[in-house]
Amino acid sequence: MGNEKQKGKASALLPIGVFLVIFLGAGILFKDFYAMPAVVAFLIALFVAFLQNRKVSFQEKMGVIAKGLGEENIITMCLIFLCAGAFSGAVTAAGGVDSTVHLGLSLIPPHFAVAGLFLIGCFISVSMGTSVGTITALAPIAVGISKQTGFSMAICVAAVVCGAMFGDNLSMISDTTIAAVKTQGCEMKDKFKMNFLIVLPAAIVTVVFFWFMTRDVAYNIKGNLDYNFLQVVPYLVVLIGALIGINVFLVLIGGTVISLIAGVITGNIVLEDMFTVVGDGVVSMYDITVISILVACIVSLVKMNGGIQFILDQIKSRIHGEKGAQGGIALLSFLVDLCTANNTVAIVMTGPIAKEISEEFGVDPRRSASLLDIFTSVGQGLIPYGAQLLTAAALTGLTPFDFMPYLIYPMLMAICGIVAICIRRERKRA
Repeated sequence: MGNEKQKGKASALLPIGVFLVIFLGAGILFKDFYAMPAVVAFLIALFVAFLQNRKVSFQEKMGVIAKGLGEENIITMCLIFLCAGAFSGAVTAAGGVDSTVHLGLSLIPPHFAVAGLFLIGCFISVSMGTSVGTITALAPIAVGISKQTGFSMAICVAAVVCGAMFGDNLSMISDTTIAAVKTQGCEMKDKFKMNFLIVLPAAIVTVVFFWFMTRDVAYNIKGNLDYNFLQVVPYLVVLIGALIGINVFLVLIGGTVISLIAGVITGNIVLEDMFTVVGDGVVSMYDITVISILVACIVSLVKMNGGIQFILDQIKSRIHGEKGAQGGIALLSFLVDLCTANNTVAIVMTGPIAKEISEEFGVDPRRSASLLDIFTSVGQGLIPYGAQLLTAAALTGLTPFDFMPYLIYPMLMAICGIVAICIRRERKRA
């Protein structure tokens, strides 16, 4: 009985459907996507998940979600949220955002400001290894650039999100990259090379897109562009520290400490307020952290009831040949990310079955790892209920639907991934 394969059940996906109907339906009905807080919608979905499968007791279900919550990637992600919030709170209070905006505007040519924001986002996300951390750090800067230049805030925020998603599946210290490499059994540097070649065209076209969209917009500087380089140092420390491979937690904590020191020295932070500004930053990430916990609970029950297995069975039954296997892995990772709203969790869940598919159909492990990472990032960069878009919305006062039309990079990344699958020659199987 222990070796019996779990049966996939479409009905197990009901909680995900309930969430989508409630969250998106309320937004459309009331023309306000904050009318139904995502936390409340996820709580209702979790309630529905608990009502399913009456054969399993409530206590057993609690054990299932407790085990799911204890998964290393879930805990790590939640802690990254809180550390990123602490850094954001400290560096903002220290004046880092304003100084960085002014420095960037001083260095970036006027009609290249938004495209430059995308490139900066790429650099930071590759350095930090966290898309949410990148958005947390850069979203206020995007707001500042929008106010200073007159560019649409939605376009500026979209540039940040696009840049964040670029590094999310390339950074060598990203949880998603680590999960993809570990589950597929390949080397980090080899996966990076293959992944980079696939997404590079998408990045180049995205730069051109943001430049083209903002090329004729008036550039009005209000006031002077004074900046204090000491206030920019925390960002540089975080970037350089991440680039040389220091743990993301140590990098964010170090950046927080340096931000506080810079704030006190420049007089922007009063000594007795140091812990308050850090606390305020942490509190700003509570909603995202709670949402991540609720999603992990729902996914645990959906998986137990056969929802994820149903998706896997549907994909495997339609696979033919190596290209079909690659397409199956891409679709699998994309669909599971839509259900989980977390690309790291999606990779951890789909990695083993993707490995099984790749071995059965002769797919290069580097390719399967790249496809897992790329297509979960595609989903994560487009879904309005994912942490990335919700974080950007929370920090800027927009809704995810305000800037979704400009999220061209995830769309182009999907196209590049599909093209890479189609043009790759089938390997002869032994």
